[in-house]
Amino acid sequence: QMQLVESGGGSVQAGGSLRLSCAAFGYTYSAHSMGWFRQAPGKERQGVAHIYTGGGGTYYADSVKGRFTITYDNAKNTLYLQMDSLKPEDTAMYYCAATYRTLIGSNRVDPARYDTWGQGTQVTVSS
Repeated sequence: QMQLVESGGGSVQAGGSLRLSCAAFGYTYSAHSMGWFRQAPGKERQGVAHIYTGGGGTYYADSVKGRFTITYDNAKNTLYLQMDSLKPEDTAMYYCAATYRTLIGSNRVDPARYDTWGQGTQVTVSS
């Protein structure tokens, strides 16, 4: 069984940057796809970015393209999300997730396709 632990959230002003981390523990070999999601109060969980842990490209939601970068360090079994040019609408609880599935297309940021979730880390962006 795999566990995910996020860190790196916080409060920043608009235009600032944050870097989120997600450390994977346990049986990490099953995580072929990993992603970042976010959920604001009263809203559905939204896919932000996806990466194949074995390499092969990334996928971003339109709302974060050009501002966020997802990476995965195989040696450390850690997923990252570099967030630049943050906007107040980026305020949410951010979660990392993993699945054994090799996702394609928009499934890559579909929360229903993921099996394992972290506990979340809060990101607040003030104007």
